[in-house]
Amino acid sequence: MGPRSKHYDRLWAIETAAGPVHTSPNHYSAGDLVERHSHKRTQLLYARSGVVLVTTDQGRWMVPPEHALWIPPGVEHSVEMLGAVTMLSLYLDASAVPDLPAFVRVVSITGLARELIIEAVQPPSDDNSRERADLILPLLLNVVAKLPDISLGLPFPEDPRLAALCRRFIANPTPDLIIDKWARELSMSRRAFTRAFRRQTGLSLSVWRQQACLFAALPRLAAGEAVTTVALDLGYGSIPAFTTMFKRMLGTSPRSYLNSHSNH
Repeated sequence: MGPRSKHYDRLWAIETAAGPVHTSPNHYSAGDLVERHSHKRTQLLYARSGVVLVTTDQGRWMVPPEHALWIPPGVEHSVEMLGAVTMLSLYLDASAVPDLPAFVRVVSITGLARELIIEAVQPPSDDNSRERADLILPLLLNVVAKLPDISLGLPFPEDPRLAALCRRFIANPTPDLIIDKWARELSMSRRAFTRAFRRQTGLSLSVWRQQACLFAALPRLAAGEAVTTVALDLGYGSIPAFTTMFKRMLGTSPRSYLNSHSNH
């Protein structure tokens, strides 16, 4: 069975599943791409290992190891694997949890959530499996509804000219992006440019730039590249400058982040 057939089989299983929660554990190779699709249930896409990049019309969201992404029903999205990935997904019916997220957002997986998700996706092994699932499910739904948000989204502007500048930057990220230069390229004043960018993305260009650099760094760090190499390749003049940016975005240093996620 080819990748396309497996993809459609999974979609069929999701759309026809009974009950409030459908689970799906999957393993992918580096470079695998799940083509653009949507589903009628809300998805919690948990990256057990590896880095996942999800793309929608509204932007890109990076899901590093031990994080998850909420994808609301009906949102068209594709999923790219940046390295080998183990993905555990929950597909929740609207009746499962009140006030499920209405927007795509990244959340950090807590230790309790991790263990509950792993248990939930296990295939039934004995007569007690159903009873065990009935005990786990209410706690799982309560826990995942309260997972903490983390800023790993990279929204794209609606204006095609602004979006083109963003895509060009992603292809060659640098901490030295100059607002005035981008504004001149679009024949806009600095003030008009910054207002338009924030209005269309919800972020200042400075914060957007930092998140784009983080997007470029995480897959390389997760693949084992040295922090020094990644920082210099991204144009940072010093390791402390790169570490400061990383701490601001993820709340910890690159080494601490990687060490904490390599132990699971």
